Amino acid sequence: MKARFFYISSILIVILLGMGSRQFPEALPAFIVEHAGDVCWASMIYFGFRFLFIDKPLLLAVTISLLFCFAIEFSQLYQAVWINEIRHTFVGALILGQGFLKLDLLRYAVGVLLAVWIDYYGYRRIMRRR
Repeated sequence: MKARFFYISSILIVILLGMGSRQFPEALPAFIVEHAGDVCWASMIYFGFRFLFIDKPLLLAVTISLLFCFAIEFSQLYQAVWINEIRHTFVGALILGQGFLKLDLLRYAVGVLLAVWIDYYGYRRIMRRR
């Protein structure tokens, strides 16, 4: 139960950080503003899969997270009218993105790796205190 709370809390924190990077760009360095959204999104995906597959190896969550993020990015190469209409909604844009960028693949990898680092070191440190 403690682990699930950690992952849900991590998801909420990452969502707030991602939203903050878009709501207050003037308060952040341009580099952070440009990359934080995709990094946070990928981190959120990782923490979500860790929540779902809590008793499975870390590597499974890493693999599924990267495959999911990359699949969403590559799906942006498909430009049918019906899916573009979904992408033009607020929620559709957040989930499906707008257009394919190779750089997004790197951002997703960084986001997942950052989340793994937080998971591996942060979660263990929190659990040792108890």
